[in-house]
Amino acid sequence: MTARMEDMVIIDGLTLCNWDRELLLELHRGGVTCIHACCALWEGARETLSKIGKWYRFIEENADLVMLVRQGADIHTARSQGKVGIILGAQNASPLEDDLSLIEVFSQLGLKIMQLTYNNQNLIGSSCYEENDSGLSRFGKLVIEEMNRVGMLIDLSHVGERTTLDAIAHSGRPVSITHANPNWIYPSKRNKSKEVLQALRDNGGVLGLCIYPHLINGTETTLDEFSEMVARTVEFMGINQVAIGTDLTLKWGDDFLHWMRMGRWTNKMEYGAGSAANPSWPVWPSWFQGPADFPNIAEVLLARGFSRKEVEAVMGGNWLHFFSESFAPDKEVKLCV
Repeated sequence: MTARMEDMVIIDGLTLCNWDRELLLELHRGGVTCIHACCALWEGARETLSKIGKWYRFIEENADLVMLVRQGADIHTARSQGKVGIILGAQNASPLEDDLSLIEVFSQLGLKIMQLTYNNQNLIGSSCYEENDSGLSRFGKLVIEEMNRVGMLIDLSHVGERTTLDAIAHSGRPVSITHANPNWIYPSKRNKSKEVLQALRDNGGVLGLCIYPHLINGTETTLDEFSEMVARTVEFMGINQVAIGTDLTLKWGDDFLHWMRMGRWTNKMEYGAGSAANPSWPVWPSWFQGPADFPNIAEVLLARGFSRKEVEAVMGGNWLHFFSESFAPDKEVKLCV
């Protein structure tokens, strides 16, 4: 890490790695301040509880390197102690099953970010892969209201277009798209339209630009091309509403890839989000092979002409401010208004 990067806040808006101590040390080498770590994809309530319990144990075993983040102040505390903050999240609302009360339960346990749908339709709404998006359900509206109340951040990364727009309109607080890109730059069902990103911008939300190879031009995507996307997105969204959410997936085998894409709901490869066209784990670009490579992004943005303040915002400052507000219960936010 160069001297220019040493004091910079770096936050990854979404990771899905098989974390071990070696990867935690790589976070430190990359100067990473905090990550959002996914701990549920298709899991129900009981399975998610076990996943959270395993995270508690892992964090305790590596307490010299990391600490759990439950509120924005914890990110500052972790940084002051030379540790990386870990925010737990779910990429699906499956942990809720059909029980609205579990939102507060999981929030109290430290699960502070939840994506409304993953790769298929659920009780809340539609995913980006459904042929027909019926929009936000009655249950979905109640879920959003309860997430707003307890301070659990709404994530719309894999959510369908109409359900996303409905969710943004219904939420009384800003929402996030933690890991996706503009679809007019990289066409993909998983990337987002101008209508969605304009609604997110107007809502005060934050977009985490994604490095997952299937959401850009694959492993051949250059660092300059990625910086061009950052610049174009900032021009559209504004400098304070663009961040990074790598969707980094390291140290997993093929069994987990199958689970990630297909869960238990299908055994047909063509139904598992991109599986037929991309049956294997993607190869990441040479300039981003893991967390130690975050400084590469900061350096290219500085070289492109972004100011130091602007680079700090994109690399982590925007997430830091946004998470600090989003994780506070609604009653605390209202007291500050």
